[in-house]
Order: sequence, then structure tokens, then C-alpha cells
Amino acid sequence: MELFYGIASPGILVFAFCISILAGVIKGVVGFALPMVLVSGLGSVATAEVALAGMILPTLVTNGWQALRQGMRAALESLSRFKAFLVSGFLVMVVSAQFVPQVAGWLLLLVIGLLVTLFVSLQILGIQLRMPGHPGPKTQAAIGSVAGFMGGLSGIWGPPTVAMLTALNTEKKEQIRIQGVIYGLGSVTLVAAHWGSGVLRAETLPLSLALIPTAALGMAIGFRIQDRIDQSTFRKATLAILLLGGLNLVRRGLIG
Repeated sequence: MELFYGIASPGILVFAFCISILAGVIKGVVGFALPMVLVSGLGSVATAEVALAGMILPTLVTNGWQALRQGMRAALESLSRFKAFLVSGFLVMVVSAQFVPQVAGWLLLLVIGLLVTLFVSLQILGIQLRMPGHPGPKTQAAIGSVAGFMGGLSGIWGPPTVAMLTALNTEKKEQIRIQGVIYGLGSVTLVAAHWGSGVLRAETLPLSLALIPTAALGMAIGFRIQDRIDQSTFRKATLAILLLGGLNLVRRGLIG
């Protein structure tokens, strides 16, 4: 008898809890990657649908915490700065999420993974790709559309967002907050979109709820680490996680 829909044994459930703690720690340190880690980890022991549904509510809760950690006023300022990114990402995510049951997203994952890996590789080699000042509405909308399309199909919209913020050389605390705001609103959209698509439903909801406490525990640990590292270390950690994320997306794309 299954403990949760798609989770066949206590051992798999313990593994899911451990993966959610790890995902929370990483997110607490660099501000992203919880969906990537959860979907990849859960996807190795459950179906893609169960993995996607499982990460939705932990992502919503941890993003809300991250966005509001420095107060509502700071969060609203970040919201105003990146409104074009958010609006375009919201619209595209709602549409693309409806294709999950019918369309394989392997090609999208492969292309995004290659682009992210290339971006990080150039940064590591010392070739700095920087945006001149704050990106305008058109640039934000273009990046937001890519992130929203990817988020709707896979539940992962972090890499394009982090690449943009890294190219802007955003200060550590501000980058964490902006990511929280962007991902938080995206998470609300994701919940609504996948309730409509049927991925999140009565059968898959309990597992997603069960993973919230362990993800929050991991994030609390990650926040303590993030508060103690400097800007240079933060940037290196961000690039390292982004590189792993890009390579993982390439892997997922290649295996279909």
C-alpha cells in the first residue's frame, strides 16, 4: 500500500524528505535551485508527474519566506523593479503549463541547459557577460518569457532568472530578495496553473504538503550559512549551483 500517491515504500519517502532538506539548504544559501533539486531527486524514484507535483507547495512556501525575509517594503521595491519580467513570465507560464500532459519538454530542457552551461562557463573562464545598468522592459519581458515557458513545462524557472541577476552583478542580499519575489509570484502562478492542468490534485497534494516542513528546515540551515559568506563566495557558490543545474537540464534533455 502506498504511503503517498506515487511513493511505494517508507525508504522512498525518507529519501524524499532528505532530498527536500538538501534542496532547502541550497536554496537558503544561493536563493534558488529547490525545484531543480527536488524534481531531479524525486524524479529518480517516482514519476515525473509526482516529482513535479511534490515540489510545488514547498517551492511556494520557501519562496514566500525568502521574499519577505527583509520586510514587505523591500519586497515591493523589488517587485516594482522587475514587473515586466514578472508579467511576461506569468502569462507564458499559464499557457505553457497546459501542455505538460501532452508535450514532452526534452528539447526545451536541452536548449536552456546548454545556454545556462555556456553562460556559467564563460563566467568561470573570466569572460564577464554584464548587462549595462538595469534591464529595460523589453529585455525583462524576453527573459521572463523564457523563464515562464520553462517553468510551466518543467516547474524550473531559476536558471534564466539567476543568469540575468548574475549578469547585473546584483548584491547578495538584494539578489536573494529579488529571487524570492520573482519565484514567489511565479510559485503562486505555478500552483494555479497545475491545479488547472491536473498535475496538482487530490491524489498528489498530500506529498507536496508533507515535504514543506523538511524543505523549510533545510532553508533555515541555508540562511545561516548565507549570512556568513561574503559577496565573492556567494557569487562562486551561485555559479557552481547554476552550472550543476545547467548540466542537469542537459542530462534530462538528452535522456528525453
